Amino acid sequence: QVQLVESGGELVQVGASLRLSCAASERISEHALAWWRQAPGKEREFVAVINWRGSIRDYTDSVKGRFTISRDNTKNTAFLQMDSLKPEDTAVYYCAADYSPGGGASSRYADYDYWGQGTQVTVSS
Repeated sequence: QVQLVESGGELVQVGASLRLSCAASERISEHALAWWRQAPGKEREFVAVINWRGSIRDYTDSVKGRFTISRDNTKNTAFLQMDSLKPEDTAVYYCAADYSPGGGASSRYADYDYWGQGTQVTVSS
């Protein structure tokens, strides 16, 4: 059972940057890793995904050009660099893992087997 722990969320001003981290309890080198977020009163939405090789990255349109997903398989960790933050980025951000040895990178909620507890990001105007 993979356990995921997110960190790095905080209250920031519009235009600021944050780097979220997701630490896994065990080897995740064959898992796609993704970030999702959920704002109050809204459904959880896909943000970004990276396959286990790091060769495929995908983003939701609203964060393209501002967010960058990355990973370090030697440290079983994923990251989400968030730049030019906007108030609409305010949400709880969740890390998720999908066992995908073939190198896929899914944006489907149902494909993810493991989830973290989330970290709060608040962007104030």
